[in-house]
Formats: sequence, structure tokens, C-alpha cells
Amino acid sequence: MKQIATWIREVDEAHFARVFARYPDVRLWNARTEPVPENIQGLLLTGGSDISEKFLQQPVPNSALIEDADEARDAWEFFILAKTLYQGLPLLAICRGLQVLNVALGGTLHLHIPNHDDAKYQNIQRLRYAPDAPIQFPLVNSSHHQALAELGTDIEVEAWCADDDVIEQARLRDHPFALAVQYHPERDPLYHPLFDAFVEQVRRTDS
Repeated sequence: MKQIATWIREVDEAHFARVFARYPDVRLWNARTEPVPENIQGLLLTGGSDISEKFLQQPVPNSALIEDADEARDAWEFFILAKTLYQGLPLLAICRGLQVLNVALGGTLHLHIPNHDDAKYQNIQRLRYAPDAPIQFPLVNSSHHQALAELGTDIEVEAWCADDDVIEQARLRDHPFALAVQYHPERDPLYHPLFDAFVEQVRRTDS
């Protein structure tokens, strides 16, 4: 059985359980509740609280901009991400996960943006895609108040919000599979192709 390391908030567990029920040959290990094995075949970075100030690559003018930071989660995710990238393992990063990836590679964040945690964006956000983006959706959901600013090393943007150019999808160049999205694909079956692509790469991993 293939094993994927992750950290999932209690509020998100049911969403991911429904998604990964489609892959009975894959086991998710949630570092929030259980020890993660050394030998994994992929990493899933999920949504959640803001990255704590000590892990950011930028000054924070107002600490109130950082909401519900969890330093224990930050420490685990930045460590396991570095290991995953070094080993060339498949990576799928969601919402906060995209931000963690960018910061880990030297990038910065917009610490607060308007509208993207507003109800009017939840299921009707249109994206502008790069022509070569392999996975595209006509509409996506949105639930975040931070976003990518300066790009980290080798981050390549695949999609922007059509209304304000906030980065919504990116990949890591020269990595076997590292896809990151700012929206929440776990919340709707529309986004199953993202998980299918990720799990297929995990299944091909020999480690």
C-alpha cells in the first residue's frame, strides 16, 4: 500500500476521507493525530491557519495579519516538504499548502487580500490559465485571505483569478510532480482530476 504524509485539520477530515475513499490502495497518515512513517511515497499539504511569523521570509508590519498560527504544524510541514523535494516525491499542495511551498522556496506572501474569503467567491471564481496548464476548471471555489506575492525559486504560475490576478494555481519546475492550488479541491467532486493525477504519481513511486 502506498503511503502519503499529510496534516489535516479536524474540520477538513471528512472532505479528505471522501476523496481518498476512491483510492483503497493509498493510506493517508495525518501528522496532527498520528506518527508518520519514515517511508512515504507522497506529500499532501492541506489548508489551514496562516504560516507563523518566524517561518516567513519577509517582515510582518502588523502581527494581527497572521491568523491562528500553529508553529508545531509549520515546523513539521517545512521539514517534511524539504525532504519530499529532495527525494523527488509527488506533492499536491492546497491553499495554505501553496503558500508553504512558496515560502519554503524563498517566496513571500500578500498578508491580506480583499474578497477571496467572501461568500460571493465561494463557487464562482473564474481563472485565467496559462496555455500549457494541463489541468483546468471553468470555475473554482475560494476561501483564503493571503496569497502569493514574490515567487519562490522554480515556482511557475499556471492560473490567476480573472478578476484581480491573484495566483490560484502553480507548479514546481523540474520536479516529477509538484502541483499547488489556492482553491479547495477536496470540497467538490469537480476537482477529482487533480487528486487522480497526484495519486497516479504516488502509485508509480518505488520508494
